[in-house]
Amino acid sequence: MQPPFESPQAGTTAGPAPGATARILVVDDDPTVAEVVTGYLDRAGYTVDRADDGPAALARAAAHRPDLVVLDLMLPGMDGLEVCRRLRGHGPVPVIMLTARGDEDDRILGLEVGADDYVTKPFSPRELVLRVESVLRRARPATAAPPLDAAGLTVDPTARRATKNGTELALTLREFDLLAFLLRHPGRAFGREDLMREVWGWDFGDLSTVTVHVRRLRGKVEDDPARPRLIRTVWGVGYRFDPRGQEAG
Repeated sequence: MQPPFESPQAGTTAGPAPGATARILVVDDDPTVAEVVTGYLDRAGYTVDRADDGPAALARAAAHRPDLVVLDLMLPGMDGLEVCRRLRGHGPVPVIMLTARGDEDDRILGLEVGADDYVTKPFSPRELVLRVESVLRRARPATAAPPLDAAGLTVDPTARRATKNGTELALTLREFDLLAFLLRHPGRAFGREDLMREVWGWDFGDLSTVTVHVRRLRGKVEDDPARPRLIRTVWGVGYRFDPRGQEAG
């Protein structure tokens, strides 16, 4: 049986993270995985809480609101998907899902319920710390920037607030970043690899992550998500934001 994480190479322990005081909640019923992940995050400068099942995770999050949750998909009783749904029901919090499953559908389900990223076991603890740093970096308030307006959409990067025709949109961290990026580059087509690099900050990764987030974002900004007029598919390339929102010919 494969170990749940890859043996770290010499010299891979992370140094102090930019968000050194951030609080991370690690939820995993495997004590070995939880101990290793907690140790790496602790050495990276984070405050770490642990829980080994869903109810304990929700109680910990209620007592001390985490800045990010590392959440195992396969938990006893209440699975990680339900935990993620309930956490998100109390407000936005970045979630990185851990999964031992190789089925792409399981990873996509995690993204569908609002996870911002996922890592498949066996994983490198060093890579997980880097992903935590990346997600937290993008969750921090942006430096002052003017709002972006197009096609009835308004995105305020500083307040991290987005509205459609004056009604606030409930966007996850990545959905907000994706929408803001597209509004900054109207009319320009981007491949999924481009969006993974520019929005997620990664030069590698499962490109289905981008596909799922585009689909979720369309569901929130399009009048008819089945016939999108704003976030258009450019066949053979990727996606383009069309501020005119015209019907395809």
